[in-house]
Amino acid sequence: MHAWPIQDAKARFSEFLNACLAEGPQMITKRGSETAVLIPVEMWRRMQATTRPSLKQLLLSDEGRTDLPTPPRGHARRRQVDALG
Repeated sequence: MHAWPIQDAKARFSEFLNACLAEGPQMITKRGSETAVLIPVEMWRRMQATTRPSLKQLLLSDEGRTDLPTPPRGHARRRQVDALG
């Protein structure tokens, strides 16, 4: 993977993009530190498809499945029913 300083990536963006499409992912560095990667859209879509959890994984997970607040159990208030007669 070729590393591009951020100044070069900005100044030569077309070349940077063409290198990504022809050679694959391209690294961007900022002050010598790896910062970001430009990847072809097909690779991005493959990565996104493989990171989605399956239905089985969602159903078996311990994480909450909703953001709705639920009342604590055992504290429900019941209506009083009037007795006839």
